[in-house]
Amino acid sequence: MPRKALKPNKAVAKRFRVTKTGKLKRHHGFTSHLMSGRSGDKRRKLRMSEIVPESHARRLRKLMGLGGIGPGKTAARRAAARKRRAAEAQAAEAPAANA
Repeated sequence: MPRKALKPNKAVAKRFRVTKTGKLKRHHGFTSHLMSGRSGDKRRKLRMSEIVPESHARRLRKLMGLGGIGPGKTAARRAAARKRRAAEAQAAEAPAANA
């Protein structure tokens, strides 16, 4: 029997946004009413989005159908690209130095 394709969980997809590096952003709860009892600092902090801890983000990305993306993989890819660019730049300078 063929494997079923993973259906992304739309509820999770609507509540979280994936950043360029693969982290998940979320909005704070408890912001709809009864704000007069809170300090201005608290209200300002609740307006800002927050990064989801990676322990939860892994599971949520899988639910969204984005299991292959993550900050660790993104960092590794960027480091490899930096290393490759440095090697190419060094190779381009070597013939100029020999001439």
